[in-house]
This record gives sequence, C-alpha cells and structure tokens, in this order.
Amino acid sequence: MNQITVFYDGACPLCVREIALLKKLDKARNRIKFADVSPPEAAEFCPIPQKQLLARFHVQTHDGKLVDGAEAFTLAYAQLPFLGWSRHLGQFPPSRALLNVIYAGFLKIRPYAQKMAIKVTR
Repeated sequence: MNQITVFYDGACPLCVREIALLKKLDKARNRIKFADVSPPEAAEFCPIPQKQLLARFHVQTHDGKLVDGAEAFTLAYAQLPFLGWSRHLGQFPPSRALLNVIYAGFLKIRPYAQKMAIKVTR
C-alpha cells in the first residue's frame, strides 16, 4: 500500500475539521496516516522543524518525499475515492502556482478564521 502521512495542527479548529473529513472519507481505503504535530512531544517525530509543519500543510509520500502547500493538499485529496484526478492539479505548474497563491492568501487570514471557528464551536 502506498500510504501517505498528513501532518496537521491539532490545535487549529479549522485543521481538525478538515482532518476529520479526510479521515471519514479515507476510512474504507486507509491510504492516509495522520500525524498531529501540535503537541510539544511531536517534535520527536517531525521530519522537519515542528514550527514549519505547523505553518503550512505538509504531506510525506510513501517514499519519504515531503511536499507542502497546494501539492500536499491535492496529493491528500487524491487518495480519496473519486478524487484521484486532483493530484494532477498539484503537479501541473500553472494550476499549482494558482492554488499556492490562494493558499498563501488563506494563510494570512487563518488566525482570524481560527478565532471565528472557536467562537462558532462554543
């Protein structure tokens, strides 16, 4: 099996929601391993500095390659039923560039979106 590892921020309410969706959709296939890198002790298994993993979405392929941003998202979603085609979006330079611009914009508003998500869950 070509299982990938998704590194995520378990202290981020937005991230937790997205990971819950990925887990639910991957349940039958078990193609994705999930690693919460938010606790201090997670630094022991992080392939790069923990701070970097918390700042952006990262995926490690079955052969150890670490990808981030749009390529990581599309790789993760490509593991799910009916979404295999999405991997090509992350590999094709023009679409990857556009998706990375959108993701960079999201990262700028992420702290505010997290605060809003916390308010909604209370």
